[in-house]
Amino acid sequence: MSGALIASLTGAFLLGGIPFSQLIALRRGVDLRAVGSGNVGATNLTRALGYGLGAAGLLLDAAKGAAAVLVPRAALGPQATPVIQGLLAILAVLGHSFSPFLRFKGGKGVATGAGAFAALAPQATLAAAGVFGIVVALTRIVGLASVVAALALPMATLLFGAGRAVTTSAALVSILVIARHRANLARLVRGTGHRVGAGDRT
Repeated sequence: MSGALIASLTGAFLLGGIPFSQLIALRRGVDLRAVGSGNVGATNLTRALGYGLGAAGLLLDAAKGAAAVLVPRAALGPQATPVIQGLLAILAVLGHSFSPFLRFKGGKGVATGAGAFAALAPQATLAAAGVFGIVVALTRIVGLASVVAALALPMATLLFGAGRAVTTSAALVSILVIARHRANLARLVRGTGHRVGAGDRT
């Protein structure tokens, strides 16, 4: 394994680990770990500080996921095989979920995964995003929409012929995202899941 490849893989994890939503919140004097759900992702940022800053956090998280794939793809050339690109996407999501800058705690990986797979499989990612939007519109529950979209992503990569490596990496990221939503799923079973626009925090 070349030094450039090792640097790219490490860089994908570290880039994914940058907690943009937490950094935005801290600039406003808010620690996301101490409010709402305690999660450092864009959804909790939205609940804490509004849709404008939440959208900024979402876009930055997605951008780092895309950059974790696109920059090494350009730098590595032929070394950036589909398997390597899939691994870069996985590492970016792992970095977000277990940030080395937050003592290996982090967010749930939805936006970062969306950005990474937008670079790898844009049609499939757009389809999964459509599923997310439909579920939010019907239920107003972001956590449920995230889980359903995560399930849809590997199926969409298969449907659109993204290739075995991309489909496998999408399936692994889907498992991670769903695992990170365990608490959300438990609240849904209890009937206490947070709905978009509701005043309660979860």
